[in-house]
Amino acid sequence: MGAYILRRLALMIPTLFGIMLLSFTIVQFAPGGPVEQLIAELTGQDSGDRLSGNTSDLTSFDGGSSEASGRYRGAQGLDPELIKKLEVQFGFDKPAYQRFFEMMWNYARFDFGQSFFRNESVLNLIIEKMPVSISLGLWILLLSYAISIPLGIRKAVSDGSTFDVWTSGVVIVGYAVPGFLFGILLIVLFAGGSFYDWFPLRGIVSDNWDQLPWPEKILDYIWHMTLPVVTLVLSSFATTTLLTKNSFIDEIRKQYVVTARAKGLTERKVLYGHVFRNAMLIVIAGLPGAFISAFFAGALLIENVFSLDGLGKMGYDAVVKRDYPIVFGTLYIFSLTGLLIGLLSDLIYTWVDPRIDFEKREV
Repeated sequence: MGAYILRRLALMIPTLFGIMLLSFTIVQFAPGGPVEQLIAELTGQDSGDRLSGNTSDLTSFDGGSSEASGRYRGAQGLDPELIKKLEVQFGFDKPAYQRFFEMMWNYARFDFGQSFFRNESVLNLIIEKMPVSISLGLWILLLSYAISIPLGIRKAVSDGSTFDVWTSGVVIVGYAVPGFLFGILLIVLFAGGSFYDWFPLRGIVSDNWDQLPWPEKILDYIWHMTLPVVTLVLSSFATTTLLTKNSFIDEIRKQYVVTARAKGLTERKVLYGHVFRNAMLIVIAGLPGAFISAFFAGALLIENVFSLDGLGKMGYDAVVKRDYPIVFGTLYIFSLTGLLIGLLSDLIYTWVDPRIDFEKREV
């Protein structure tokens, strides 16, 4: 197992490098970089105007023989020396390959630099926003698995029954409808929309949270988190439920289950003493994806819908504003986290089923 872990850790380096290189290359062709953002502010241009143009209107950030003011859309009439100072400020006076390798060297030491527009280190911003995303992620992961696994087992045991049919309808609706639509519906119904005003529309706690006693702090936190968590749980439990059901059905039909029943074991003992360990392997395989989705991808739109100041919203704002240190810093952290969680999932495999031996498999 030690050799397998070392091989997986070694493979993370080129994988992470490839993810960052591809993302960095794509960004070079995206219109409306940070220099142009400031130029637009200086010249009073509308943000939609400066971002609606195609990439042919822009030139590379690598420099060239043309005048600095001619390399950016809307820069005509500005002092070329000012444009050059902006390039130096954002590091665009260097070739793209040099900027990329310098960035990767810094990231390898977990030095993510300063935000272009917030005048604060990227690492501090990530640490500041992380509690919101962790709160959402943990609740979604715990609640969705707490609902999905028992529901999937019950559906497998009662396959084809009325309960299985109507719960399948609920699961299909939860899978088909995007989470942000659930969020908007809940806002309309319960957050001061057209019906009731029972829950707050924004934030994870109230403004006076620090002055509240502990019992009221807990209630205030739950009050704010109810709608976002319900929204994400409704849109995340469907896949795990169906995986659990299908996995249990496959295992229940195997010969060892027939033998266990023939020996007089109770149905509960058969399900949780024999079937559960084997059936849960496929659910564990989906844990890394569920983890990453819960902590970032799934919460991206929900944080914006409910105005939660977490990593998802910060990343979205950074993309819109072309705040590249935040964009690449969060991408690096979540990519690395995903790779490590994938390795952890394999280790959990061996704990759940000792028959699995990754040492005998090719990576």
